Amino acid sequence: METTFDKFINSNPKRKAQFEKEYNEFLLSEFVLEKMESEHLSVRTLAKKAGVSPTIIQKIRSKNASRINFRTFTNVLHSLGYKINFERM
Repeated sequence: METTFDKFINSNPKRKAQFEKEYNEFLLSEFVLEKMESEHLSVRTLAKKAGVSPTIIQKIRSKNASRINFRTFTNVLHSLGYKINFERM
């Protein structure tokens, strides 16, 4: 059964694409925030560990990661002990 939200999102392809982009940024941000919290890492500590500026970490934390390039984001993930794997769907 399709929910009202599903109908709203699916009725407009541009709206759906925008939602998916923002939702993915939200998930990435929440992942980094959770790992920082669980490992008791400050913004400055993570930035130093990842070799990026504290501003980059702040952008990720504030869910403003759309302007951060892939290499920078993977550096942050690597410094948290994670890597990105791609698999065909």
